[in-house]
Amino acid sequence: MHTTVELLADAPAQMLPARSLMAFTLASHIILVPLGVALPLITLILHGYGLRRGDPTALLLARRWSAVMAVQFAIGVVTGTVLSFEFGLLWPGLMGRWGDVFGIGFGVEAWAFFLESVLIAIYLYGWRRLPARTHFLLGLPLPLAALLGAFGILAANSWMNTPRGFSLDSAGNPVDVDIWKAIFTPMFGPEYWHFVVAMLLTAGYVVAGVYAVGWLRGRRDRYHRLGFAVPFTVAAICTPVQFMLGDSIARQVFHKQPVKFAATEIVWKTDTHVPEYLFGRLHADGSISGGIRIPQLDSILAGFSPDTKVTGLTSVAASDRPTPAQATIAHWAFDIMVGIGSVLLLLALWYALVWLRHRRLPASPWFFRCAAVAGVASVVAVECGWITTEVGRQPWIVYENMRVAEAVTSTRSSSLWILFTLVVVMYVLVFGSFLAVLLKMRGRWRLADAARAAGGPAEAPETDTPYGPRSAVPAAAARPADGSGPPEGGRE
Repeated sequence: MHTTVELLADAPAQMLPARSLMAFTLASHIILVPLGVALPLITLILHGYGLRRGDPTALLLARRWSAVMAVQFAIGVVTGTVLSFEFGLLWPGLMGRWGDVFGIGFGVEAWAFFLESVLIAIYLYGWRRLPARTHFLLGLPLPLAALLGAFGILAANSWMNTPRGFSLDSAGNPVDVDIWKAIFTPMFGPEYWHFVVAMLLTAGYVVAGVYAVGWLRGRRDRYHRLGFAVPFTVAAICTPVQFMLGDSIARQVFHKQPVKFAATEIVWKTDTHVPEYLFGRLHADGSISGGIRIPQLDSILAGFSPDTKVTGLTSVAASDRPTPAQATIAHWAFDIMVGIGSVLLLLALWYALVWLRHRRLPASPWFFRCAAVAGVASVVAVECGWITTEVGRQPWIVYENMRVAEAVTSTRSSSLWILFTLVVVMYVLVFGSFLAVLLKMRGRWRLADAARAAGGPAEAPETDTPYGPRSAVPAAAARPADGSGPPEGGRE
């Protein structure tokens, strides 16, 4: 405990507000990331299905999801821009010394952002204005642009975990930068694919959860069946894949960042036959209280043998490892993430077994209750994954090359707390506006559906899409019975 107090006492006063602000903005932004990365692909899957089958319900859903995608992208621009400014504002030591090495990732992300904004605009404009096949083909680059943006961010983050591609001069500054080695670090591949599949899985469960709630409320039409089945199928396919990728990245951390692995598994001393703890709390003397102890399992998971040696936290100086409190946070976050993933895997298996045997959705209300919760649970799992990644790396902002305390700003802590308050207020307003817009869109869509169900024209005016171009009004719907009104083919 004495060592922990000393480490905290030596930290700059700006550390706590800077970390708090960065953690809040990152945790808020990452709520939107799954939809930004994965919704374009899920939308295009449904769009392609609708074109292939000539299914107007599928095309209606795809058009509405594209509107949600555009609104989400606009909100993501705000939260993402704040994060970009914070790197320079809160961590000038990091950007000043290392920006030339890993900054290429942020450059790639910026280009991907502009490309994606153009592609979303074209895709929205194309509904009912372009030939069906042309419109679909113009939408195909959208998922690639989203993946490119993720590529840039993950390249930067993986470099911070396993820095490569540079030499240090006598003053400790990086020279002889090799961009390719800086991008494709040992952690890049496992971290990138683990992240991408997590986004697909999370977006699938989030979107499906909306229609699961509708299904529980008695909306059992084809609209809700498709709205649930397509994204849930994507998520269900990704869930077992994510388990394998998660095992791969954990093994890479074991080999490339052994102290971080020790923090995640709260291993105090280097040893073999190391037990696995489910939850539990690590103390400054190395003891663990609470949790469930499973003998030898940690060694078996790390190296497929109880004789596998697992590096402990005490293998390095106290100043070079996470504190017991930080290790406990990383450990709990990791266990929550794995626990949620395990439950989602069971839910995916339930869905797969019923579909393979009966070619229909599960009939049990409990399945749809679990599906409705799965979206929120998967977002929590994503948050826990980032907590594990960032907290487990402490005290390093660049692993084994720069400590967080060396990178933090010299701005007064009181000013940072004021900025933190302003950002919280702004984010409450931004996310409140996002929710209000989504509810407004849902209200318009329900009115349009009700009008259509009441016997309205098959090609009713596109009042259900509040953003983007309006469709041509069919002559029968556009001209009142007395012959007045706009001419045939006029705009709404």
